[in-house]
Amino acid sequence: MKKKILFTHQLPFKPFSVLKEGFEFIRPENSAFSRKELENIMPEADVVISVFGNPLNAGLINLGTSLKLIANYGAGVDNIDLSLATEKGIVVTNTPDSVTEPTAELAMGLMLDLARRISELDRGLRGNYISDWGVMQNLSTSLFGKTLGIIGMGAIGRSLAKRARAFGMDIIYHNRKKADPAVEEKLDARYTDLENLLRNSDFVSLNVPLTPDTKSIIGVSELKMMKPSAFLINTARGPVVNQEALIEALKNKEIAGAALDVFEQEPEIPEQLLKMSNVVVTPHVGSATRETREIMSKQVAGIIKDFFDGMKGVPVVNSEVWDSAALRIKND
Repeated sequence: MKKKILFTHQLPFKPFSVLKEGFEFIRPENSAFSRKELENIMPEADVVISVFGNPLNAGLINLGTSLKLIANYGAGVDNIDLSLATEKGIVVTNTPDSVTEPTAELAMGLMLDLARRISELDRGLRGNYISDWGVMQNLSTSLFGKTLGIIGMGAIGRSLAKRARAFGMDIIYHNRKKADPAVEEKLDARYTDLENLLRNSDFVSLNVPLTPDTKSIIGVSELKMMKPSAFLINTARGPVVNQEALIEALKNKEIAGAALDVFEQEPEIPEQLLKMSNVVVTPHVGSATRETREIMSKQVAGIIKDFFDGMKGVPVVNSEVWDSAALRIKND
């Protein structure tokens, strides 16, 4: 019997041609299945390809009576009830490598946009708000010689550091673990504690996964530690920043500005942020390039093929599932 693969959303499909034999595809006619449609289809699925930022919670997972694999289309898996999946013997994978470079590109672009006021000045010219082109008008901030503080020196943080060094920035970072000395030397980056990073950075970039430890890692007290001239960039997950605290800090000019690709309650963005000229916003597009989407589809297709070929060399998020009795029974 063919294994059924459920696509919760429309994705680049050509890379999945490697799965023609032995698999059946269940794909939405439009951009995505509705919640009700997913509830009806879940009992059929052997595999679900979930999309970052879209919940695959207990209600849906419990309906997946045939479910063996959740192949997440993205690096972050905070959209999935991992503990329940593990309990049920369902393997959860992600696509960490493919999102690294585009997300670092976006973080660098947001930082440059915010510092040089590119979007703000563009809006000003289009709306005829800028009439004075004088030599001391429309001033912005240089990146060269400034200090970038990176919170989360994983693959994306390291990739961002390389780009920032090319702009002549000094790099300090905070991470759960200090990076290998060879990595620090290559990136010319110095480890420091979170408070020192916040007090001394001109730009603070968040590049951490969303976990209980990182939720609201930037709150009222952390924002007060930052320089009034400093900028905050978040391409990680919305809840790593206390959004209300950020709005107040911006209103009170405790920091100079923010660039945000992610928000606490996506796709909702507080009206206060949208009205602030010193805030740049994008709709969670860290990995959203045509090339990356193709690569992600190819990676997910390879993961599914390898999984059913009996290989364990796939990017498993919940590795403890291999010892699950439920998994052994399900695969017998």
